[in-house]
Amino acid sequence: MYICPICKKRLKLSEKSYICQNRHCFDIAAKGYVNLLTTKGRDPSKAGDDKLMLRSRTDFLDSGAYAPLADRLCELLSRLTKDMKQPFIIDSGCGEGYYTVRLARAIPKAAVYGIELSKNGAAHAASRARAADCGNVKFAAASAFALPFRDGFADAVISVFAPVSNDEYSRVLRPGGRLIIVSPTERHLFGLKALLYDEPYENKPNHYSLRCFGLEEEQRLEYTFTLTTDKQAADLFAMTPYYYKTSPEAKERLKDCAPLDTEAGFLIQVYRRII
Repeated sequence: MYICPICKKRLKLSEKSYICQNRHCFDIAAKGYVNLLTTKGRDPSKAGDDKLMLRSRTDFLDSGAYAPLADRLCELLSRLTKDMKQPFIIDSGCGEGYYTVRLARAIPKAAVYGIELSKNGAAHAASRARAADCGNVKFAAASAFALPFRDGFADAVISVFAPVSNDEYSRVLRPGGRLIIVSPTERHLFGLKALLYDEPYENKPNHYSLRCFGLEEEQRLEYTFTLTTDKQAADLFAMTPYYYKTSPEAKERLKDCAPLDTEAGFLIQVYRRII
């Protein structure tokens, strides 16, 4: 399943460690994930989301505001894998594991793997799975641009608001495997942006250089929801890119803003590996 990030040989589980034939060893952390990040060119301790963003994301997602998206993804993956004996699904850039665990519970026959650049995120995701008594999901700290899986391993890869890697996704997916990308539609969170900015702008569509894939299906999921408390609004804000781009003066507008209605808009694209 996993491959060694150093020599690319297959890793085998031995008690509480993953070991390759060249004796590179990766221990399963006490929190239940394995760190497969290397120090080459980066400091793994500073990779990915920080604890504040992860805590905010967890609290917001647990409020149920994005549950319709989780439900839609579960329905979609259940349909795409219904004739498979044991589908292998990778959640690339899984964050704190909200969608990963939902998928694992919805498709109990599947083997689900969550990959997250942040060690804090991988640890949080593993804790979420343990709390849900979800035994068919594993988490690793790793990069979407260096996935720790053998070639042609996966039946499906999902990427929800996460970086997209054509080369790695085409490598790990079997021929005919599906890549599912979720990105924001034009007016996603427009109500929140209208509060923060004098001239709010609509989102521009993402363009991916997917050389090995053909678009098979596309869905739009759009609805309005209410931020019922200031904390919920602050949690949502902290998990978005706007958190790092917004002036202190604009951030002050979040105080006493609840209840606040805002749009949610998700573009769900299903690609099939054709090369």
